[in-house]
Amino acid sequence: MKHFVKSALIAVALTLSTGAAFSASAQQAQSLDQLLELVKQNRAASQKINAEREAEFTRATANQQALLNRAQKQLSDEQARGRRLQTQFAENEIALANKEQELENAKGTLGEIFGVIRGAASDSIGRIATSIVSSQYPGREKVLESLAEAQELPTIAELEDLWIALLTEMRESGRVVTFPATVTLLDGSSEQRDVTRIGVFNLIAGGEYFRFNDTANEIQPLGRQPEGFVLSTVEAFESTESGYEGLYIDPARGQILGLATQKATLEERYHQGGTVGYVITVALIVGFLIALYKLVTLSIEGTKMRAQLKNTANPSSGNALGRILKVYQENQNADVENLELKLDEAILRETPRIDAGVNIIKILAAIAPLLGLLGTVVGMIGTFQSITLFGTGDPKIMAGDISMALVTTALGLIAALPLILIHAVVAGRAKSIVHVLDEQAAGIVAAHAEKKG
Repeated sequence: MKHFVKSALIAVALTLSTGAAFSASAQQAQSLDQLLELVKQNRAASQKINAEREAEFTRATANQQALLNRAQKQLSDEQARGRRLQTQFAENEIALANKEQELENAKGTLGEIFGVIRGAASDSIGRIATSIVSSQYPGREKVLESLAEAQELPTIAELEDLWIALLTEMRESGRVVTFPATVTLLDGSSEQRDVTRIGVFNLIAGGEYFRFNDTANEIQPLGRQPEGFVLSTVEAFESTESGYEGLYIDPARGQILGLATQKATLEERYHQGGTVGYVITVALIVGFLIALYKLVTLSIEGTKMRAQLKNTANPSSGNALGRILKVYQENQNADVENLELKLDEAILRETPRIDAGVNIIKILAAIAPLLGLLGTVVGMIGTFQSITLFGTGDPKIMAGDISMALVTTALGLIAALPLILIHAVVAGRAKSIVHVLDEQAAGIVAAHAEKKG
């Protein structure tokens, strides 16, 4: 009996799946018979549960096998379908090639006509899209683009569109038309203006030239307008209501005008001279100021001397001639030789004051071309340095130094020529005054010698 109880307890401990229920039943059992009966009941329940689980696993295995069989069947069907489609594709390729050949044979000369049409459309797209006529009639190039990219024969309507586009360009190339348009200004704002189109050459409005930006499909003013004499013709042309009026046009459809506006102005060329150019300018200005000062002072001195000539009896110390006459009055009793020496001494005292500054103008006139030569040398040194560093592949790299070399040479010559001319004028005026002093001194000496004799 003890052995049986021990075995029963071990069986109860090993039956973990029904632990909670079994524990409760074991606690309720009052005898070994009841415990044995409970164990049998629990074993039967466990066997039933295990049987159900086995049946469920069996059914799942059958389902998975069915799915696998169905997937394998689908794979086999798709592979067969793929082989059929591949065979059908090859047959279709052959049929398509045959049909294309039949189409080419059926086209005959129409194929050549189609090629001509596509070529004409392709050639006309760029010309019409960039033409300033498109500023008045936008969107004309879309029809040509569809023709140029088409793979089938064009229709009659498309051929007529091509014809109309070409005829419109031909007709408008010889017309002068004023039409309202939206103009995009340089600051990005827009305004409505009446724009005059000169054929396919230029757009003008408000006395200025405009350009057509085909990329943005906008009418824009030039970044810099051409010279004043060119713009003056625009104003005169726009103000003319009847008859004919001359106007500068660009036969290259805006390209020459665009290049002309990129040319450097006189101010920009002047600044290309750099520091040497500024020094030459300072020399020119200083020479002009000195020359102006000398002309004014010598003119005043000449006026005073002419007044003094009319009244030699009352000499004044306010002019050179008056001071010479005073020397004569102070030495009237001297002999001729002493008087001549006194007068020469007085003239020598007056000459430096009269000639003061004249030589400076001459020196500046000589320095200006030398400074220009210095700028030329500096510019060429910079040019050779650029060639050493970057080679000769890009001329723009050397353009700045070459411009400096040429501009400084021109500035030096431009400064030297007027300075030389002004020096000649100022020097002549000073010599005329000294000549008057010499003449009056010689006359005084001659009169005094005659008086003493």
